[in-house]
Amino acid sequence: MNISRTDVRRSRSSIPELRFEDQELTSFGGLVVIQKLFGVLDLGNRLGSCVRHMKRGGAYSSDRILMLLIVHVMLGWRRLRDLSYYCHDPLVRRLLGLDRLPDVSTVSRALRAFDTKAVDKLRTLLRELVLVRVMKSRLNRVTVDFDGSVISTKSRGTEGTAVGYNRKSKGCRSYYPLFATIAQTGQIFDVAHRAGNVHDSNGAPEFMGACFQSFGDVGYRGILEARIDGAHFSDKTLDVMEEHGVEYSVSVPFLRFPELKKIVEDRQRWRKIDDNWSFFELEWKPKKWPETVRCIVYRQRVAVPRKGPIQLDLFEPIERDFEYKVVATNKTVMPATVLGFHNGRGAQEGIFAESKSQLQLDYIPTRRVIPNQVWTISVALAHNLGRELQMLVRPPERSTTLTRACLWVFDRFASLRHRMIHRAGRLTSPQRRLTLTMAGNATTQKEFEGILDALGAAA
Repeated sequence: MNISRTDVRRSRSSIPELRFEDQELTSFGGLVVIQKLFGVLDLGNRLGSCVRHMKRGGAYSSDRILMLLIVHVMLGWRRLRDLSYYCHDPLVRRLLGLDRLPDVSTVSRALRAFDTKAVDKLRTLLRELVLVRVMKSRLNRVTVDFDGSVISTKSRGTEGTAVGYNRKSKGCRSYYPLFATIAQTGQIFDVAHRAGNVHDSNGAPEFMGACFQSFGDVGYRGILEARIDGAHFSDKTLDVMEEHGVEYSVSVPFLRFPELKKIVEDRQRWRKIDDNWSFFELEWKPKKWPETVRCIVYRQRVAVPRKGPIQLDLFEPIERDFEYKVVATNKTVMPATVLGFHNGRGAQEGIFAESKSQLQLDYIPTRRVIPNQVWTISVALAHNLGRELQMLVRPPERSTTLTRACLWVFDRFASLRHRMIHRAGRLTSPQRRLTLTMAGNATTQKEFEGILDALGAAA
């Protein structure tokens, strides 16, 4: 059908008069999907069990405060004081089961009431939700990646922070929590809170052992794998993984070991993987270790600009040099397979990047350490819930890859907000039936109905 220019153009573009009235309008129509997800996972009761031991008076229970924090970051807000911008939204209040949202000071006081027992129970809940997904998906293998991430603050009075290695904000105080993430689902499995001045391996063996034990506690019978950087290379860490039957690959900081460094330097014969990578193997251990471990030494061709003056009218000459890496592993597969597996751990940085840019993982809301820990776990829960929503409504798109890429192709949280959550609507009750009305859009209607049907089937 041909459309003329007069059919699509307006003769006037006047600015409308602004009017603000309480008409049960919502800016977050997509929360109806999040409300359904919370019901499927029974999240309200699970959060309540984490804080049941806390004796706190007042109108707002601790589990409602936790749910508010999760919804707060899912909506895209950063600071606690930002909740004043949506405190009258009817769908937010309905999701939280409140007629009135707390103000900022009330939330701050409620956060100060949390204790270490509540934090431990929240960490347990974080693991349980991921383990349910792992068991439901019947994964034959689960790959756990471990790494720390810096969370900085410019405040000098924040409890539990310290000045440590901080590549982006040198000299700032920070936390340095250790995260465990699941490669197949792209979820955060657990987090151990630490000050910013500790070594990467501080408390790591105990943390790793607890994570692996969680899989045994739920009866997981598949293959457990772990990928770790060189900061965790120690006999204690390797013993923990061997004890739990975990297949691992660990970067070896070979520059710290002169005898291993000399072996690499003196090596003349290398076996080729492709045009860029070559390798050789050896059984090796540091002097004080009781047993040797399989080590694979890799070298990669890299382009290195030639130093010194050059002729400007010619191309810049390039020399070929090598970069080296050593990987310790108990896997029995070919070295090329170990290389691909170990290099896949870089996907964990994508989880950190999205959680910081979209869910405010890098934000420190208070000056007390336990409320800040509660915030971090709430962000991890929000991240996992976004992934869980997508896994519930569609099957895996990938099979197991060499790098252990996520089995699902996930949308970024920013896309979920723009496409689904941030949908204007109006709540009405025609014939006493609660109705959310949104602008007519066939694509949006199809997506909403598809998600709600899938969630209904999963309930």
